[in-house]
Amino acid sequence: MRKLLVCTLAIMLSLSAFTPAIYASEVNVSVDGREVQFPDEHPYVDQRSNLTMVPLAFVSDKLGAATKWNGKSKQITISLNRDIISLAIGQNHALVNGKRVDFEGSAVLKNGRTMVPLRFISEALHAIVDWQPTRNQVSIMTTVTRVPKGTWIWDSYILKKDQDQMINFAKSNGVTSIYLQIDKDIDPAIYEGFIRKTKSEGIQVEALEGRPEWATRSKQGDIQKFIAWVKAYNSSVGTEASFTGLHLDIEPYALREWTTDNKTILESWMDNMRLIEKEIRGSGLKIAIDVPFWLNSIKVPGKDYSMSAWMLEKFDCLVIMNYRNQALGSDGIVENAQAMLREASTLKKKVIVAVETVKSTEGPQVSFYSMSSEVMEKELQSAHNQLAHFASYAGFAIHDLKSWQEMK
Repeated sequence: MRKLLVCTLAIMLSLSAFTPAIYASEVNVSVDGREVQFPDEHPYVDQRSNLTMVPLAFVSDKLGAATKWNGKSKQITISLNRDIISLAIGQNHALVNGKRVDFEGSAVLKNGRTMVPLRFISEALHAIVDWQPTRNQVSIMTTVTRVPKGTWIWDSYILKKDQDQMINFAKSNGVTSIYLQIDKDIDPAIYEGFIRKTKSEGIQVEALEGRPEWATRSKQGDIQKFIAWVKAYNSSVGTEASFTGLHLDIEPYALREWTTDNKTILESWMDNMRLIEKEIRGSGLKIAIDVPFWLNSIKVPGKDYSMSAWMLEKFDCLVIMNYRNQALGSDGIVENAQAMLREASTLKKKVIVAVETVKSTEGPQVSFYSMSSEVMEKELQSAHNQLAHFASYAGFAIHDLKSWQEMK
């Protein structure tokens, strides 16, 4: 009997030595405060290396990196912005931007899926990784460099100059959308060439227009002409050179009537927004509206309902002109953005948080002008860390491209 027990124990121990992992039901992963669902191969903790392993698809789907798999060499290449990681199945080292980096464990093949070490890959892409053992929870906070960004070009005549330099700057700084003001005196072929180049780099272009007077009913004709021009342009070019949407910057609070006859100007602004909604119906154009971060404090005339919520119901996205140069604290980027982000989350719409780099006369806290790009990136990272858990958060926009390029 004793011999039988000893043999049974020996068999159990030998089998346990080959037990490869603790599986995904016991390992939860969140990115930027949102739980990640794994419909196929689940993450697990490798017992030998004690590393959390995730499918390679997670790296592209959730961390935003491009991935390539070479079946012959069993080599994996991961790239995000200027970072390139190369590693091979079974090897405990990788090349990170050309430099060898050793790590515990290795990438493996499991059930036909490529599994990679989560912490190593995430940190190589500058994400912050936190392991909470009591909850079997891995929390990842991504770097702000991978957050989608937009920027404004107000002088479309610069397209006649070095387009490649602008596009290279945009691409290297994570820009995914350019808001380009339309000048009808410019040959449409110039727009076409520029948009073809940007789209080939994964950057969309939105047709930008607007001025405070566009909140008055007398300017409805100008609005209709602008929309008609964009529609006609899009119909004359292929999808590779078309505008993806309209970007409107109207700002009626700059009008004298905003203080003298607020109800009237709000009502006419709303009428013009309804007109825009009607004019673009069926065109496939998305609409983004620039609004001040305090718009949620303005009520729809006669209603207990905010103007920002009213706008969100009608259009795809609001861009909050959240012009502050500090992320945290009273009157900071995070505090000023939260109310509208909550509204948008409830309405299942998107909000982009915009910051300023142009010189401002409104006070020292408004713009990143005269500050370094490194300081701005640090503040945006702090803001991103706080805002990422909002389902409506869709990244940042930097106003504007020219001033951004001039930052040190």
